[in-house]
Amino acid sequence: MPWDPEQYHRFTQARFAPFSDLFALIHGRPGMSVVDLGCGTGELTVELARRLPESRVLGVDGSPRMLEKARAAGATGVTFEQGDLLDVAGEYDLVFSHAVLHWIDDHPALFPRLWSMVRPGGQIAFQIPANHRHPSHTCVLAAAAGEPFRSALGGWNRPSPVLEIDAYATLLDGLGGEEIVAMEKVYPVRLPCAADISEWTKGSTLVPWFERLPQALHEPFVARYRELLASALPMGPHFFTFRRILLAATKP
Repeated sequence: MPWDPEQYHRFTQARFAPFSDLFALIHGRPGMSVVDLGCGTGELTVELARRLPESRVLGVDGSPRMLEKARAAGATGVTFEQGDLLDVAGEYDLVFSHAVLHWIDDHPALFPRLWSMVRPGGQIAFQIPANHRHPSHTCVLAAAAGEPFRSALGGWNRPSPVLEIDAYATLLDGLGGEEIVAMEKVYPVRLPCAADISEWTKGSTLVPWFERLPQALHEPFVARYRELLASALPMGPHFFTFRRILLAATKP
C-alpha cells in the first residue's frame, strides 16, 4: 500500500503545526542551499523557499504519489527528486527534515551521515515524532502480535528507533555542533473518541503494516487496533497528546 496524500492530509493543520516552531530555530538568510529530506507532498518545501528568499531548495522523498502532488504545486527555486534519503549527497547550508527521521533506523549512525551534508556555518533542523510510548503506537504492536496478523506478517515488527531527547543533544555535541537546541513539545489534537486516532495513524504509522499485510486483512487489522485503543484510553472526546522532538545545531 503506497503512501496516500489524501489520507495524510486529513489532519494537515495538526501535522504541520510544528513547522513554525522548527523554522524559528533556523538562522535564515537569502540565497541558501537547502535540502528537505522526506518532503512528502511538498507544501513545507515550498514554504521554506518562501521564507528563505533567493534560496535553492531541494525536496527529496521516496514516494512517487507524494512527489506527484508536490511537483504539481510548483514554486520558484524549488525542485523535487525521488530517492532514498540515505543516498542524498552534497553539502547544504540547511539540512531540514520534518516528521521523517523516525522511519529510519539506527539514529546514532544516521546523524553523522546527515551532519556530513552540512556546510561549515550551516545548520541541521529536524522535527521527529516521539509518540512511540503512547497507545496510538503501542496498540499497533499489540494488534500485530495477535492472529491472524502475526502469521501474515511473518512475525515482522518495527520498534521505534527514536532516542531520548538528551541522547540527541549528546550526539550533536559529539559531532562538534554548536548552538544546539533539543526540545520536546506536545502538539495536541482533539478527536471525537480515542478510536478515531486510527484515522490519524492510517495516513502514517499504519502504512508499513498495510504494506506487509494482505489487502483482505487491512480492515480487520484496523478494527482490532481500534478495539485496543478503546480499551487503553478513556471513552468520549479524546485529547490526543502528540509528542515531538525539535532539534537544531550549527556546524562551526
